[in-house]
Amino acid sequence: MSGDNDLMKLYSQRILALAAEVPHNARLESPMASVKKRSPLCGSTVTVDIDVKDGKISNYGAEVKACALGQAAAGVVGQAAVGRTQAEVITARDQLKAMLKEEGPVPDAPFDGLEALLPAKDYKNRHASIMLTLDALAQAFDEAQADQTA
Repeated sequence: MSGDNDLMKLYSQRILALAAEVPHNARLESPMASVKKRSPLCGSTVTVDIDVKDGKISNYGAEVKACALGQAAAGVVGQAAVGRTQAEVITARDQLKAMLKEEGPVPDAPFDGLEALLPAKDYKNRHASIMLTLDALAQAFDEAQADQTA
């Protein structure tokens, strides 16, 4: 029975609410950069589209086909993405990874809503799905910046 309780904690009302309300959950028509990431373990996929202006994300869109945990992470990232710099995205990605794998702190604001995923740290098979959106966003930022300097 304790396994059932653990799953109930993992899929809290907050996680389910975040998963149900993913902002910017539509692809951009002509993004500067687009990256699709897939978790081979569970099959979750996230595609992130961005435009960058003056070193910050000016437009963001995503297509999320993931479990509730991956959708919840995408929801937090979608709320925070516009206006963020590359450094902020990379920091958030690294902090989320450390939170899940190394008992690290919750990511800094405006990504601090990822704290809702703290119960997932004990479920290593869920980490890749949770990381998808920030991994894709960091790579998309790299591609957008490379295009601007080319």
